Amino acid sequence: MYKFSLVPGAALLSANLLLSACGGASSDIQPTPLPAKVVIGHRGASALRPEHTIASYTKAIEIGADVIEPDLVSTKDGVLVARHENEISGTTNVAEKPEFAARKQTKKIDNVSVTGWFTEDFTLAELKTLRAKERIPANRPENAKFDGQFEIPTLQEVIDLAKAKSIETGRTIGIYPETKHPSYFKSINLPLEKRLIDILHANGYRGKTAPVFIQSFEVSNLKEIRKMTDLPIVQLLSGSGQPEDFRLAGDSRSYADIASAAGLLEVATYANGVGPSKEMIIPRDAQNNLGVPTSLVKNAHAANLVLHPYTFRPENPFLPANLRKGNVASLTERGDLAAELKIFLEAGIDGFFTDDPSIGRAAMDAYLGKK
Repeated sequence: MYKFSLVPGAALLSANLLLSACGGASSDIQPTPLPAKVVIGHRGASALRPEHTIASYTKAIEIGADVIEPDLVSTKDGVLVARHENEISGTTNVAEKPEFAARKQTKKIDNVSVTGWFTEDFTLAELKTLRAKERIPANRPENAKFDGQFEIPTLQEVIDLAKAKSIETGRTIGIYPETKHPSYFKSINLPLEKRLIDILHANGYRGKTAPVFIQSFEVSNLKEIRKMTDLPIVQLLSGSGQPEDFRLAGDSRSYADIASAAGLLEVATYANGVGPSKEMIIPRDAQNNLGVPTSLVKNAHAANLVLHPYTFRPENPFLPANLRKGNVASLTERGDLAAELKIFLEAGIDGFFTDDPSIGRAAMDAYLGKK
């Protein structure tokens, strides 16, 4: 994550950086800030490799991501690992493991009943015996060919990759960790917040320009994190519903309320940006095409917040109807993601989450006037 040039003393700096990349340290080295507009590898390069694997994150960096995104859940022994959900039957081979059959159960996660296997019931050593699989094979059959090859990575392993690739490529690779279900994990005595900040600080991520964004769909845990660090924070926004911590507290406010002009001013008291569902910026019309932009970009920028909308995916089912190509009903064929990104960039966003950072990189470079 640290960029450096070959100037007098660079050999020593390079050695120190290499030590840091290997976990050997130097928290006083200041990172090079990320660019103002960033391409974020959503769960890595999840259109090309099974999500939240070192292979997916590596591919994302290789094809142009500025930032890689690990969603974080906890193991039974309190280690932060990268999974989109704490229920892992859809993204690992746990159901095929007879030694873990008895651990299948039903739990209520964020007021929804979920049946399966959960990371908090496994030690890290046990999780490391599992292997990742493609979450949406109907859309991404090529990814399914990698099923069974990759481990579940820890946050530390993702950080180590970002540091090593920053040194290898000479460009800053940021990370964008998300705390998943923070109220739930707090309720089972496995809180995520302090462990996340302790790991980030121990790895040299400090200060307002550090190449990291901390994100959550909840609010109170981000306010708690703000008291621990001055690292950049992003409030995630869903197109419907409300934060789980609001529900638990009896607070009737919704994500729409948070996304209002007044709500964004409050967000600015504890966060540096918002990560809205892309439809909150440009809704779809009755024909499922992109409609008229809302005032979200203008209002967020007026509150000095950056905007990083999610999620830009290349396959036809995820695109506006008029940007689909080939067999428009196909689950696997790709449409014109670059055109969609161009429209959103022209609407004023400051970065975006994409499952295919190669398309994202090309779209961003074209928008910025690069060749």
